[in-house]
Amino acid sequence: MKVKISRSAAKVLLEELNKEENAGLKVRIQVSERHGDHVHYALGLDDQAENDIVVSTDKGIDVLLDKDEPMLHGVRVDYFYLPEEGFMITNPSKGNLGDH
Repeated sequence: MKVKISRSAAKVLLEELNKEENAGLKVRIQVSERHGDHVHYALGLDDQAENDIVVSTDKGIDVLLDKDEPMLHGVRVDYFYLPEEGFMITNPSKGNLGDH
């Protein structure tokens, strides 16, 4: 499985991962909702579970993914400051280009 994290998203995620209260946690991306031909994603910090695989990114961030969820392969995590600050998770490889 592959995960791409933009530079701006990596900066914010690393700030969170480096906090003392988050020691030992990893970034988790999961499918939060399904609609017809696309899904919505959720992002958080979590411990590894039995059904997870750990994907290492080129930004030095390990990401937890459910190994049985095909919509997670190829996800991209971005962080935008405008028009509204926050993360956006898409999966261009699956035709999932963002929330509607």
